[in-house]
Amino acid sequence: MLNERALIEAITAALAPRSGRIARWIGDDAAVVRARPVVVVSTDTMVEQTHFRLEWTAPAAVGHRALAGALSDLAAMGAESGEAYISLGVGGALDADGALELMRGAERLAEQTATTIAGGDVVASPGAFVAVTVVGWSEDEDVLVGRDGARQGDLVGVTGAGLGAGAAGLEILAGRAPSGAGSAELIERYAQPSPRLREGLALAVLGAHAMIDLSDGLASDAALVGEASGALLDIDLDALPLAPGVAEVAAALGLDPASFGASGGEDYELCVCVAPAARAAAQRAVPSLVWIGEVREGRGARFSDAQGERLLHGYEHKLP
Repeated sequence: MLNERALIEAITAALAPRSGRIARWIGDDAAVVRARPVVVVSTDTMVEQTHFRLEWTAPAAVGHRALAGALSDLAAMGAESGEAYISLGVGGALDADGALELMRGAERLAEQTATTIAGGDVVASPGAFVAVTVVGWSEDEDVLVGRDGARQGDLVGVTGAGLGAGAAGLEILAGRAPSGAGSAELIERYAQPSPRLREGLALAVLGAHAMIDLSDGLASDAALVGEASGALLDIDLDALPLAPGVAEVAAALGLDPASFGASGGEDYELCVCVAPAARAAAQRAVPSLVWIGEVREGRGARFSDAQGERLLHGYEHKLP
């Protein structure tokens, strides 16, 4: 069993700086990073039993997922990843050895995304948690994309290999849906999602009007874009790309597959609004884009299929 000092030293040994911007990092009281013109900062927290369970996923996957969730916010803005600061609460089902494994999992994703884990904190806690602050960079703030720029006539698209995979993987892990062919891939998509940093940057550069990541599900997140933009994202559920195996999980739960894919969350894909004139350029830049709707007059989001409009809601935390 590692003590606090030994754990910090082991974590430090497992990490590596990846940028000439890093002047000082772990080992000093604070990191020193040389700035670029525009900084983009996001914070995300995952709490044991609420966002992860160590009986379902290994600590390394928890570390990957915690960093991925924060990096996905940078992707949604079209920023380049820079540094991450990770604070760990060690306790509950997470001991010091597990905390080191968790950080190694985060470091593997950091290496894949050219991110430097430049600091953080370690504390004893009644239950485990992971708090991640990520810093992204841009040369021009006008290139960065918010939620509030969708315009009537814009096309709505989503990135990735299909929606619903993360939510389906969670249902299998929780025992609410049976495992079957493709279950391992669904569980992997839940446990170790891929933040769409390259796609977000490419869409920002070509002038995307609005963008958001789908951590809480398309049903909630598209509505947030519509509310912020003062417009209506009109989504065709029949056009949604569903990941392989999602329809089977939805059927086992007695749910409509497209509605499940739109509502489940945990995908960390991007939903983007672009002008029709930019459609071809967007498709070339991000071949995985699938077009699922259009921005119209109104506010929020509307979801419909061949049978008509459906009222859908994504995930929302219930606070005490």
